[in-house]
Amino acid sequence: MSAAVIADARIHSGRSAGLWTLAWRRFCRDRVGVISLVIVVAYFLVTIVAALHLIANDWADEPGVNYAPPSFMGADVREEPAVGASSPAPTRTAPGANSQIVDPLADVLAEIRRDSAAAAPLPPKAQTLPFGGDRWGRDVLKKLIKGTEISLFVGVAAALLATLLGTLFGALAGYYGRALDDFFNWFYSIFTSVPYLLLILAIAAVLNQKGILTVVLILGLTGWPGIFRLVRGEYLKHKAREYIRAADAIGASDNRRMFVHILPNVSHVILVQMSLHVVLFIKSEVILSFLGFGVGVDTVSWGSMLNETQSELILGKWWQLAAATTAMAVLVTAFSLFTDALRDALDPRLK
Repeated sequence: MSAAVIADARIHSGRSAGLWTLAWRRFCRDRVGVISLVIVVAYFLVTIVAALHLIANDWADEPGVNYAPPSFMGADVREEPAVGASSPAPTRTAPGANSQIVDPLADVLAEIRRDSAAAAPLPPKAQTLPFGGDRWGRDVLKKLIKGTEISLFVGVAAALLATLLGTLFGALAGYYGRALDDFFNWFYSIFTSVPYLLLILAIAAVLNQKGILTVVLILGLTGWPGIFRLVRGEYLKHKAREYIRAADAIGASDNRRMFVHILPNVSHVILVQMSLHVVLFIKSEVILSFLGFGVGVDTVSWGSMLNETQSELILGKWWQLAAATTAMAVLVTAFSLFTDALRDALDPRLK
């Protein structure tokens, strides 16, 4: 054990600090890790506030004109006729004649215009929006906040499900071994024999059902093999150690040895793997929604925003693409750096 680790174990009262206390102290000394944690917490706070319908609840409204540019670009002024304004009846000149043929629908159209002018006028639409607008005039900033909520929720929920399955399967296989270990290894080989991206796309295509719950189940039920492999290895290592033999000698049950004695000693591995899978599942959700297999049409996520930008880029409207990719890049980078710092803090032997 290094001198730094020994020094961390000493506190003013003379008692040794616990594993998590020492890990927190080592983590706080990593400036990049702390900054990354602050960014991740900020994303989670935005997600919670949006889930409570305090912000971005009206993301589907259309407050701006079509393709409203960001505010810093200024308004794109276009000449449009006023609603209800009268216009002369369309006429056509007959070939070889001086007379004009009057449009037979001119009176009907004039009446429609008068009714529209008499009706309650629509509120004027904004020419610019903070982050711009999409093709329907919806605010990209509100869509971005709501998309952050959906994408982050999918990533965390799927990671929790995959971690639960991987930990349970790995604990059973590593602790009991023999036939049960052979079965789970065979099950593991089936899932890992198909490329992960191809596997989730195939399942999504077969189910042919869009929705948040469907995406969470697809990702969670297919993302456990990596966690299973590591947890199984940890259980194989720990079940032969002295403290487990001592627990066996005093009559501790198998469940108590598995989940009370061994599990806390491998929890740092599980926590790091769960953090890594949050990043993986956020990117997977974006891919599924971008290809049309993710969330429904009545829900917005980063993937659905990127899907809309395909037609917008042709017209030179780039702001929705920039907003979605920037938000995703910042979160994924911060989460990855936070996971690296967390892994170093929980296992100082890696340094």
